[in-house]
Amino acid sequence: MLRGCSSSLASSPGISICALKLTICPPPPPPTLSSSSYSSISSLRRITSSGSSRTAVPPLFSQTLISSYSLKRRFLPLMDHHPSPPRASSSSSSSASSYSTGSSPDVGRELLVQHLLLKEEDKDLLFELQKRLVRGEDLSDLAVEYSVCPSKQDGGMLGWVRKGQMVPEFEEAAFNAPLNKVVKCKTQFGWHLLQVLSEREESVLADIQPEELHSKLQDPDFREEAQLIDVREPHEVETASLSGFQVLSLQQFGSWGPEITTKLDPHKDTYVLCHHGMRSLQVAKWLQTQGFRKIYNIAGGIHAYAVKADPSIPTY
Repeated sequence: MLRGCSSSLASSPGISICALKLTICPPPPPPTLSSSSYSSISSLRRITSSGSSRTAVPPLFSQTLISSYSLKRRFLPLMDHHPSPPRASSSSSSSASSYSTGSSPDVGRELLVQHLLLKEEDKDLLFELQKRLVRGEDLSDLAVEYSVCPSKQDGGMLGWVRKGQMVPEFEEAAFNAPLNKVVKCKTQFGWHLLQVLSEREESVLADIQPEELHSKLQDPDFREEAQLIDVREPHEVETASLSGFQVLSLQQFGSWGPEITTKLDPHKDTYVLCHHGMRSLQVAKWLQTQGFRKIYNIAGGIHAYAVKADPSIPTY
């Protein structure tokens, strides 16, 4: 909810419920989401954009970044939902200008954050919850009961966030908070009680050109070491496909999304393919929120691969 805060939840891969995180609304040290969170493509889209293997909720992310993964979409009000991968849409420069762009020394650093959001007028409840936290109650349990952020269904989990994804007030509080200590901050969305559960170096998400991929595919070692994913639908794969790619249809996200970190190794280089490079970008961003360290989106998809690298591949 922190990303681009809107009151309604997004349920598709392009998460967008909270602009706080620029797109926080969605991929691990915290508890995993229930399979129901992954039940639809809309939720998948909600999750768009941003870390380790936790699911991220979008409330605190900025709308600019929010596009498909739950993390950011869920937080439209605060950010977007995390189960869906982010939409491959870009936000306007004007909207982005109102959010923090990040600066050293935190650039390249990611935090795993959970939070509880209250309306600005609920100060008495805020003080009461702070007392309960001091007595040893868990922030995630309180978030489920009291938070007005869509992330409450995941115990307030926003997932992995980095500089430039959250509104300035939330970002400052999070990047200065001691690990595991609950801190308070106020944003345009209301009062936040937030907790940083872990931190890590920022992951890599980049495009790879078809010609470069084609060259890599000629190396048997590359096929053994890399993880190759095709997110198109079965009928598309029947028409044109690349050897060695595991098919994880975006339409079937609900069946494989909740188990992605057991199906694949987050520490291996992961390459994602679709028809034109848009659906694969959604999934690539979502994988980033799930803790995958190096993700490569195949630019232009299999169509560009057929045109630029291997004419023997049919186009459609």
